[in-house]
Amino acid sequence: MLNIFDSYPTFEVFFAFVLTALLTMVVMPLWIKALRKGHIGQQVRADGPQSHLVKQGTPTMGGVIMLLAAALVVIFMGSFSPEVALLLGATLLTGSLGFVDDASKVIKERSLGLTPKAKLVGQFAISIAFCLVAVNCFGIAPVVDFPFIGVLDLGVLTTVIPLGSGISVPWLYLLFVVILIAGMSNAVNLTDGLDGLAAGTVMIVMIVMAAIAYRSDMIDVALFAGALGGACVGFLWFNSFPADIFMGDTGSLALGTALACLAVLTKTEVCSLIIGGLFVAEALSVIIQVVYFKRTHKRLFLMAPLHHHFEKKGWSEVKVVNRFWIVSGALAAIGFFLYFIESMIAVA
Repeated sequence: MLNIFDSYPTFEVFFAFVLTALLTMVVMPLWIKALRKGHIGQQVRADGPQSHLVKQGTPTMGGVIMLLAAALVVIFMGSFSPEVALLLGATLLTGSLGFVDDASKVIKERSLGLTPKAKLVGQFAISIAFCLVAVNCFGIAPVVDFPFIGVLDLGVLTTVIPLGSGISVPWLYLLFVVILIAGMSNAVNLTDGLDGLAAGTVMIVMIVMAAIAYRSDMIDVALFAGALGGACVGFLWFNSFPADIFMGDTGSLALGTALACLAVLTKTEVCSLIIGGLFVAEALSVIIQVVYFKRTHKRLFLMAPLHHHFEKKGWSEVKVVNRFWIVSGALAAIGFFLYFIESMIAVA
């Protein structure tokens, strides 16, 4: 346990960010070497851009080291509060689900791992458990705050199960949280299609979520977000174009879940949809493409998710990634601005 910086919370969060980045950078080469020795590599989708075929066999499951590094740093720094335990539990469980998916792809030597149904069942179970614990153990209100508009009470349909002191099940809010967590988890997963894209954008988002948690006086939660941001930085050293390793579903599903869970605990569910707006856009591009094709038998985008559309338009992979980083940064700034201004007005 490291508690010597408790009187300096700003430095504590920064130190977690840096320490996780360094730990990830030190351990990742060993993991890459082990994966190559075991011939554990990425299976590239056959219907994807032809330029991606050269990525076939690149080591994957880098998310294992990212998640372990973040967890170790959080525990080492003595910030294992009940809230962080809940965040870590949801994140690591989703990472384990992604690990099974990644392992399935490697074993079967195809780009599809778990069936969509099996993956969703796992995500729904984790989301439901997280929501019920957050509401019943940490007093998270079953409401959704729309900045400058008002608060929507989703606790109007609540059932109390007579177990112990009673377990409240706010059905509407539970449904909302399940959609938010599973949706954001899959959205980040869809974004993880180009070298450095998911890691770079998640890094930006986690820095903003750390700032929000810090302003909400949730220092341990801010440290958790900072550690995940640092893990992304350390991973980017090896995932930048041309990538030496991919994070796999182990990393992308877990990071998306972490973002949504952070939003629930900090009560920034709506703002998080703006802060993580790039992930939302990537997911919507897939949904729109499927619906539009089924109705017209034509494609609205040259290819979905959205980053592949711009590749098809002739943008280089590096240009797409760099510009998406910029867009992600702008959206994160807008989301934080809305949160900050509303919190200032609330205090005043």
